[in-house]
Amino acid sequence: MMGITYNLAAKALNAAVEKAKSLNILVSIAVVDNGGHLVSFARLDSGYGVIDFAVKKAKTAVMFGVDSDVMGTIISGADLHAYGMLNSNGGLLTIAGGVIIKDHEGTIIGAIGSSGGSPEQDKDIAAAGAAAIA
Repeated sequence: MMGITYNLAAKALNAAVEKAKSLNILVSIAVVDNGGHLVSFARLDSGYGVIDFAVKKAKTAVMFGVDSDVMGTIISGADLHAYGMLNSNGGLLTIAGGVIIKDHEGTIIGAIGSSGGSPEQDKDIAAAGAAAIA
């Protein structure tokens, strides 16, 4: 299974950065491959902690194959004891801002995470990056 290439990661990252700038939001944005490994990253003078949050949101999305907020809804609605799952792999985040990236055939090739804005802003920024690939 082929993961996201550097060129596609850069395309997604650039689109997300442009969206963040248009919203005048200082965020960190991470692009991971389909194995959850960091491929590309940007920090727009964002605050403490959001670098890690951006990476964890992207990792959560690609690990479960759904956007990070969708995974949060699944966990909260399923009455799951999710402590172990959320603390695996260096910690995961099930809040808005992690969006899966699919290729033209609909295969998940990675994910993008944004952190530093509101949950809705983070999701919009990450979605703009993912949309640049689709």
